[in-house]
Amino acid sequence: MDNFLDIYDLSLTKKGEELCGDRVIFRKTEDKTTIVLSDGLGSGVKANILATLTTEILISMLNADVPLEEVIPTVIGTLPICQVRKIAYATFTILQIDHHSNQFKVINFDNPPPLYFKKGKLVKLEGQTQKILERKITLYEGVLERDDFLGAISDGVLYAGLGVALNFGWGWDNIAKHIEGIFLHQTHTARNIVQKVIAETHSLYRGQIGDDATFVGVYVRQRKPLMIFTGPPLEEKQDPVYVKKLLNFEGRKVICGGTTGNIVANYLGETIEMDIATMRKELPPIGKLSGIDLVTEGILTLSKCLEVLKKCNCDIARLPRDNNGAVLLAKEILQADSLLFVVGQKINEFYQNPLLPKNISIRRSLVEEVVKLLRDKQKEVALEYC
Repeated sequence: MDNFLDIYDLSLTKKGEELCGDRVIFRKTEDKTTIVLSDGLGSGVKANILATLTTEILISMLNADVPLEEVIPTVIGTLPICQVRKIAYATFTILQIDHHSNQFKVINFDNPPPLYFKKGKLVKLEGQTQKILERKITLYEGVLERDDFLGAISDGVLYAGLGVALNFGWGWDNIAKHIEGIFLHQTHTARNIVQKVIAETHSLYRGQIGDDATFVGVYVRQRKPLMIFTGPPLEEKQDPVYVKKLLNFEGRKVICGGTTGNIVANYLGETIEMDIATMRKELPPIGKLSGIDLVTEGILTLSKCLEVLKKCNCDIARLPRDNNGAVLLAKEILQADSLLFVVGQKINEFYQNPLLPKNISIRRSLVEEVVKLLRDKQKEVALEYC
């Protein structure tokens, strides 16, 4: 199990506006992770458009491996200057992390400095300032290790409470102290850290949000892998091969499908024990097997799980509070950092849809739709057929 870059962002929208003028985009590739936070000048629709354009240009160029020396001048040169305030129409912070060396770079343009914590303690990064097209850019560098946290904020967080709770707003140092306190007393996840900071920001504004406020953070922790084995292999002689693959998997293990469950149960010399309390009108109950974290029925549960994932927009906090098989499966999926779906291609004629081509099962179609949804949400998903 290797390190995982746990990324989470959250925004507060200025009171009276429907759209947030801040925007965050992140992309993960095999070699690097790139996160961009942009703060559009002003608020509302115009600011949202400016921030969106800035993040899209930056992420597209950086993902295309255009050198930073070319990217930054292009974006700076594209952004017009407000003639009244003499500042750019959008500011930005770029966080780039190399997956092989764990080195990170922060490129900051008119946003507050990054927040970097090592083992829960603030480390003030020394920035190097340079001018590009007469605009000041500050660069920071370091190495991310297990339990480190790196974050970027828009100035709406920095100045929370301005003229209300504090004379000069919350301030960078107070934000850093607040995060150190979270590390002392709270669960360490990017979601938890970001949510706590944004909650305090909201409190300092007393609910009257004076400016768009955004916080995005990266927390380095142990990866949480998940393997989902669904459907019997095409050739029966391959059953033991894939059962061993499941049992030896280093992470959480899920079985979807009655036939698939029986294949594993026979290998273990066990019988699946059904949990009748989880039965619902539209869903069969879950089962129990030694060494397997969740056993569910197949097609009906997968279909309902897909529906649940779409309805909650893949946000674990919005999952229904019910211990049925579909919700439990969705919870396993959303808690995982990386997923491996192993899909057997032996077709159960009972579930075959006559409207589909004969070589495509409903199970395969469902899994592929789940995979697409998760990849669209930046989940790391691998798909293997057997």
